[in-house]
Order: sequence, then structure tokens, then C-alpha cells
Amino acid sequence: MSSGMRSTMLDRMATSNRYAGRPMLRLLECYVLWAIGELGEKEEARLGQMESKLRQVFNQQGDWREIVSRTMEMPANIPDLIRAKWTENVEIAKRHSTELDPQQFAEMFVDANLVK
Repeated sequence: MSSGMRSTMLDRMATSNRYAGRPMLRLLECYVLWAIGELGEKEEARLGQMESKLRQVFNQQGDWREIVSRTMEMPANIPDLIRAKWTENVEIAKRHSTELDPQQFAEMFVDANLVK
């Protein structure tokens, strides 16, 4: 992902009401982005810096990915399931002569599968 795209994504997050009062939502989207290999280095580093606080808040051990996974009681193979769905949706987009944005996919996946 280009640094320009990441900057735009971060700017959008800062002004979006999507995350207001829903801090876990962004963590879940980052988890999906990580699973499909589209989480930016800056965001990965920021999440790494938050691990101590996440351990405390969620009373979990491990890195940020493990904390999110355990907190949400995800199956062990969830990264594989996410990648399979990503691949499927990228192919659908190609058939329609379009490109699937990783952030849009993350939002759709989280909304459809991880939050109620």
C-alpha cells in the first residue's frame, strides 16, 4: 500500500464517526488488514506500542493480534478464513473491472462477521 493511501486512510479515520465510541472496531479492521497483508508499517508499529495497554484493558497476554483474537473468541484459523474471503472478493472485483480497496474490505468484513 502506498504511503499516500495510508495517509488518506488515517485522515479519514480521524474524521470518521464510524469509530466514535467503538474503539474495538478499528482494532478489528487492523486485524483484517494484517491478515490480508495490507496493514501499514506505521499502523503495525503503533499497535505494537499499544500492546501493554491492550493487555491491561482486556486482561489478555500476547501481542495485539493475539489479544484481539482472544477477546473476540475468534477461531484459530480466522486469518486463513479472512485471506480466503479477501482472495474471493478480489477476484469478484476483477471480473467487474474494478479494484477492491483493502480498507473497504476490512470494514465490510468486520461489519458482516465480527460486530453486531
